[in-house]
Parts: sequence; structure tokens; C-alpha cells
Amino acid sequence: MKICIIGTGYVGLVTGACFAEMSNLVWCIDHDQEKINQLKSGVVPIYEPGLKELVEKNSQEGRLYFTTDIQTGLEQALFCFIAVGTPQSADGSADLSYIFNVAHEIGQCMNEYLIIVVKSTVPVGTIEKVKDIVKSELQARGKEGLSFDVASNPEFLKEGTAVEDFMAPDRIVIGTDNEETAQLMKQLYQTVLHRQDRILNMDIKSAEITKYAANVMLATRISFMNEIARLCDKVGGDIDQIRVGIGTDERIGNQFLYAGAGYGGSCFPKDVKEFIHTGQKNGLEMNIADAVHKVNERQKFVLVDMIKKRFGENLLGKKIGIWGLAFKAQTDDMREAPSLVILPSLIQMGARIIAYDPEAMEQAKLYFREYFLQIEYVDSMMEAVNQVDALVLITEWQQFKQADFAEIKQSMKQPLIFDGRNQYDPMHMKNLGFEYYCIGRNGYGK
Repeated sequence: MKICIIGTGYVGLVTGACFAEMSNLVWCIDHDQEKINQLKSGVVPIYEPGLKELVEKNSQEGRLYFTTDIQTGLEQALFCFIAVGTPQSADGSADLSYIFNVAHEIGQCMNEYLIIVVKSTVPVGTIEKVKDIVKSELQARGKEGLSFDVASNPEFLKEGTAVEDFMAPDRIVIGTDNEETAQLMKQLYQTVLHRQDRILNMDIKSAEITKYAANVMLATRISFMNEIARLCDKVGGDIDQIRVGIGTDERIGNQFLYAGAGYGGSCFPKDVKEFIHTGQKNGLEMNIADAVHKVNERQKFVLVDMIKKRFGENLLGKKIGIWGLAFKAQTDDMREAPSLVILPSLIQMGARIIAYDPEAMEQAKLYFREYFLQIEYVDSMMEAVNQVDALVLITEWQQFKQADFAEIKQSMKQPLIFDGRNQYDPMHMKNLGFEYYCIGRNGYGK
């Protein structure tokens, strides 16, 4: 099949490369000429394990193409996936201007039957608006007889495992009222479907809501555990033992039960806020989602509060080592990362920052450009602990888990660690001679 993907961001590029790997002919479209030139030359602008190899392989084998020309991409295509961004507006709602602009372009360019598939995360009712826009553009061209369909197919890709998630999905959600479209979508995905019951056909509005409901539910689990962790630090419990204690209950399960410095990234923060906004727009207070958002915003300051408690409000003359800047491991994504709150807070108290992240350094330099005098970026995790007054771990990269603590202790001015991802056992760190603070386990071993 020939497929057109509009948008070469995180979702669009992964989707395009994976569909090409499934032996489809894929054209990826983007208005950003520089990005298209990079992709044509084999440069992948985002870090995602396995993605660069897929792009290179399928480009070389003639299944994956990149262009700024939507007309070329749509020619003879049966499917056109919309995978452009829906960034957050000032009021918390999703900015749908990119979606609607693409809908106008499709209506202006399509010349044969087309299934338009919205892959982007969009609020309920968006698919209907896309359909109306395409229809109006066809009418303006005198092509109102040209048939098309618009379906919802939300993505469920986790950054760091996106390629694996696409090629071995736990479910595929298709929102359409057209049985023929549903069958064609099933045919498109049959290569990755080992069980037919994993394709979920539903009405369009239910599919749109499903994506938001999933992300808000997962964000809720994280914020709930962070609330419990705060209680543990007050009364002496161990959040890790509690996580196992509740996670072994089959009704609860063990996913997304890790306490930490707050969630970030391109999905959870934005989608929780849009969910709240959608409710308010329809006269509903989304009380749980609102609490989830407030808990998470507060949680991003938990390490700062620990550091203040240990050092006081004045960090002038203190060097703080930072391990991890991205919002999570296995990505260079800095969007809504806890580091965006933590580092400026420490700098405002007078600290000098020595920072290291395995993949997000270049992105971090853009986000922290106003602090270029206060942040030193180093090339290794050990450089980040050299003669620092404290180490702050923000992102749970694998290489941080098996650190040489004897060398670290020797390198630091004092053996003091603030761990925002609970990577280490408090008793073990105490036995190694470290003063160690973490999330919801600070009473353990005392």
C-alpha cells in the first residue's frame, strides 16, 4: 500500500519508518525543508532507540521517502495519516491549528479516494471538524463528488520504546463508522497483529476520548504514588515496599507505580490539561485530573525542597552535579522535564550547575540558553561529580544505576546525593558512607 504521513515529528517519523518496514511505500511530508533535507541525508533529528536504523534501511531500499510536497505524497495514496503537533495553548487547550491547516491542504490537493487518519492526539469532536474542512475544500474545487473518509487512530507510543510499541502493539484503536474503512485499516495493520482481538473498533468520539483517558489514568497513578511518597517521608514508610505491596494485586498491576520527581514529556502534561479544559468547556469540573496536574507541578519541586532543607536558601558558592536532563531515559525530549524547574530554582539560589545527560545535552542547551553562564555541560557522568557539593539525579538512565560509588565518593567534595528516581537502596548508600535523600524512602534504614 502507498501511505502518506504528514508531519515528521516523533509520532509521524516512527509511524512512517515502521509502516515502511512492513513493506509499504511511505511518503513523509513536512513543511520544514531543513528537516526534510536532514532526513534525506540520513540524519534523524530525534533520539529514539532503533529509529535511525529503520529510517536508513527503508530509505536505502526504496520504501521510505521525504518531501515538502504534499501533492507528491498524496498521489495514489490510499491512506493519509495526520501526525502533526497539537501543542498546548495558554488556556490549557490543544492548539489544533496545525491539524486544520493540514485538512485544508488535503482538500485542496486530493484527487482520488482517500482515507484520512488522524494519528495526532486531538480533543473529542476534532475528526468531525477535519471532515467538514476537507469537504468544504472539495466543494470549492467543484469536486464534491470525490469520496473520502476520516478515521481516528490514536498512537500509544512510549518514548524510549516507540519502535517496539508500534511493531508489537498491545492494542490498536480505530475510530470509524464505516465498516469498509475498518476492514482496510485492519488489513494495513495485519503485519503487526498476531491476535485479531487486539484491534478495537469503536465510534470516532470514543476513540478520541480513549487516548486522553489512557494518559490521564497513567498520570493519575504516578501522581497518586507521589502523594503516598510524601506521606512516607513524613511518617517513615518505604514507597518501594508499598509499590510492590499494591502492585501485586492483580486489580492494580505494577505499571506506572514509581514515585519520582514528577512526570514530563510531550503527552501527559499536555493531555491532562486538555482533558481538564474539555470538561470545563462542557460545564464539567474534572476534579481528579485537576488534582493530578497540581500534584505533579508540586512534585517537580520536591528535590529543590530537600536541597533547601539540607543547605538552606543560599547556595552561593555551591557546585551541584546533575545526572539527567531529559524527562525520562532513552530519549532526548526536554518537554516539561522536571529539570526545567529544578535547575533554574537552584541557580536562583546561587548554585553553579555541572550537568550531564547521555542524549539530551544539545536540547538542554536550547532550553537553558538564558543560563549559559551558570551551567557547565560535561561529557561524562564522572565529570559531573568532580568536586561538587552534591549530586542530583533527575533522569533514570541505565548507566547511572551501576555507578562506581567509591570513585564518586572520592571525586565529590562531600558524599551527598539527592535521588529523584529512587535508583539506589538507602541502606546500601548509608553503608557506603553517603548522605542520601530520595523520594518516599528517607525513613528507611534510619
